[in-house]
Amino acid sequence: MAIKRIFSAGGIVIKQDKDGPRILVTQHSKHKGWDFPKGHREIYEAEEQTALREVEEETGVKAEIIERVGETKYFYYEEGERVLKTVAFYLMKYISDGEATTAFEVSGTKWLHPDKVEAQLTFKDTKALWEKAKEKIEKLKIEN
Repeated sequence: MAIKRIFSAGGIVIKQDKDGPRILVTQHSKHKGWDFPKGHREIYEAEEQTALREVEEETGVKAEIIERVGETKYFYYEEGERVLKTVAFYLMKYISDGEATTAFEVSGTKWLHPDKVEAQLTFKDTKALWEKAKEKIEKLKIEN
């Protein structure tokens, strides 16, 4: 049985506020899991374009890419077909709020203190990715 492959990209967005950094997480409207905003990569898009577009479409947040964090891979079944989904994630800096155009995919958003992110995330692979992102964020603090 052939495996269908799907590629997606998303962002781990950092916003500085008066109380320190905050990280954007989203709740999926179907399965209710908490994750970072992400979505399907169009054939003509680079990963980075997809990540920026999906963050903005799902949350209305405009951001700029700092660097690639890594990727997650997982299997699921869709209409009886086995699917391997690869999702590339980018660390992003918040620029501004706008209007979400695919808000139906997201039932909630939160800006969390970095210490609260892991407990909010639903999936093990996303929690592991968050660990990598935290290391990169700490390194950025030291360099700046």
